[in-house]
Amino acid sequence: MLTQTEADALIAMRKTFLQQATIFIPPGADNTHELIGDDKRERFLLDIWRGMLRLSKLKYQTRGGKVFVLVRLDIDGSPHTNPDGHRVDGTHIHIYRERHEDKWAYPIDPAKFPNSSDIHQTFGDFCRYCNVRSVPPFQEGLI
Repeated sequence: MLTQTEADALIAMRKTFLQQATIFIPPGADNTHELIGDDKRERFLLDIWRGMLRLSKLKYQTRGGKVFVLVRLDIDGSPHTNPDGHRVDGTHIHIYRERHEDKWAYPIDPAKFPNSSDIHQTFGDFCRYCNVRSVPPFQEGLI
């Protein structure tokens, strides 16, 4: 488990893609891309998942140490119930929280994610939120 200070530092750390291959998100996508921190010691993973039947359903997620979910954006996903019983409907974001990891969800900030129905724009917004730089070219996929 990470402390909140460690998690916040990992989220804030500038990250870049190890490979500059085109990001492709067709229906049914379940891809993982490797990222590296500016310090060249920290390694991260960026996971991208897209629904097969409900194409608007997406998940963008960064992991630190390859196992700790730091930030996850669930677009058009199922409602989420937080540990305190509060329910978050619709598109929401999970941010690492000490002792709870990624179990807490929050409504998205429309200033940071102004158009969550635009896959390309939201991918870019998510990368900016997680401090991922030098994002490779993007291709949404069919349909």
